[in-house]
Amino acid sequence: MSTATAVPDTMRAAVLLAAGEVEMQQLPVPTPAPDEVLIRVGSVGVCGSDVHYYKHGRIGPFVVDSPLILGHECGGTIVAVGADVDAARIGQRVAIEPQRPCRVCAQCSAGRYNLCPDMKFYATPPIDGSFCKYVTIQAPFAHPVPDNLSDDEVALLEPLSVGIAANRKGNVIPGSKVLIAGGGPIGVIALQTALAFGAAEVVVSDPVAERRDLALTFGATGVLDAITEPPAEGYFDAFLDCCGIPSAVVSGLGALRGAGAAVLVGTGSDEMKLPIPTIQNGELIVTGIFRYTDTWPAAIHLVASGKVDLKRLVTGHFTLEESAAALESTTTPGALKSVVRP
Repeated sequence: MSTATAVPDTMRAAVLLAAGEVEMQQLPVPTPAPDEVLIRVGSVGVCGSDVHYYKHGRIGPFVVDSPLILGHECGGTIVAVGADVDAARIGQRVAIEPQRPCRVCAQCSAGRYNLCPDMKFYATPPIDGSFCKYVTIQAPFAHPVPDNLSDDEVALLEPLSVGIAANRKGNVIPGSKVLIAGGGPIGVIALQTALAFGAAEVVVSDPVAERRDLALTFGATGVLDAITEPPAEGYFDAFLDCCGIPSAVVSGLGALRGAGAAVLVGTGSDEMKLPIPTIQNGELIVTGIFRYTDTWPAAIHLVASGKVDLKRLVTGHFTLEESAAALESTTTPGALKSVVRP
């Protein structure tokens, strides 16, 4: 291992012990494998999945049955490198793509490494995340970032990658008409991404007036009250569901033109009834997204060029010792993105 500055032997970490129970612990600083880098964490965004693990101790088949460090929206500075990594990378500010695929299975070989059956992903049991001071990642998944990006923006390149993946799956191109259900953090990010991709119209549907107003400030061409204002039927080219509510999905499918694409982004009900005749007769494409592949270069460009504004999403900062409060803060009225700064 090569290092330019002294790295301590131990670090503080916020560890989830069980649902609703976070404990500060002193843990060993990880040692990078030959193909890895060691990163001093700058900022960590709080994701809905972190909150779900914190409140419920599981997400579907992923169960927190042993101590786990949450947090996967992150970046920082490389402070040491493994034996096979160029020592010149020490000192680089990087955004972390928080996953480790096997890179040899059929899915990885086909370019769908997000679907790798042997994926190891930050803050997904049993893999620790980044509510701590130091983390390791394979060198190719530590993406250099320009100096004009703040630590918070670097961390939020991860949810922006979700927005990029969703718009790509929705075939959003210049001139597209896009409907987005949900005006939360991912909905606002998907909105900005659609506009950056050249969409002519982006309409956001949400039952909360404050979120509709916020969407307009981020460039939405229109907003709808999800309770009282159904979207126009057969009008949109793409529908991005960022809320996971069954009624919103059904409404969004009806709003698509023939051969339109519906992308299920939000996590909500495990099962829902879909209007099969609408899908069949319109030859609609209905798909989901599971994380992302090869999105960080685009994400970095969109933020560095000013096409996407991530700074305005941050509504609260917390220290590492305040991680539990950060996880609780997402229910605060007006909250969008909480950030932990280790």
